[in-house]
Amino acid sequence: MSLNQILLIGNAGRDAELRYTQNGVAVANFSIAVNRRYQSRDELREETEWFNVAAWDQRAEFVAERVKRGSRVFVDGRLSTREYTAGNGEPRTSLEVTANRVIVLTPRETSPEGQTDAGRQRRGEEQAPATHTNGRSTNGHVTSEYAPATTATQESSGYDDPNDLENLPW
Repeated sequence: MSLNQILLIGNAGRDAELRYTQNGVAVANFSIAVNRRYQSRDELREETEWFNVAAWDQRAEFVAERVKRGSRVFVDGRLSTREYTAGNGEPRTSLEVTANRVIVLTPRETSPEGQTDAGRQRRGEEQAPATHTNGRSTNGHVTSEYAPATTATQESSGYDDPNDLENLPW
């Protein structure tokens, strides 16, 4: 039995870029910065690892719409190698995360009325929330597994803090 899985929580380094293959398949690419803090002697240090992420098909369209620079994002995927030719003609290989699931942990932008989508969800106001195809809500987090509904009234999500990781799937 084999397993190739990577779980990341970090901040998007750039807006997701949506492209289409020659066959019309959507692919969105973005980078994610994952920070690690540690104590070294008497000094608190921080290091950042950067990961390139690719999402495909419907997930790509969701990612392109929701993943913006600075967004806090959870990515569940697998590591894959990508071979390409550099500008100088030299063959190169890079690691890339192919996303199976993307959860945007940052609430959507503030609307013109000054309310965030998460704030309207807490009060159960009508909007176009993300719901699972079987009708379950996303608990304030919008994931690539969920499709947008046209209109619905959503129950209170209890989602207040974008750094609150209680609602993640593990």
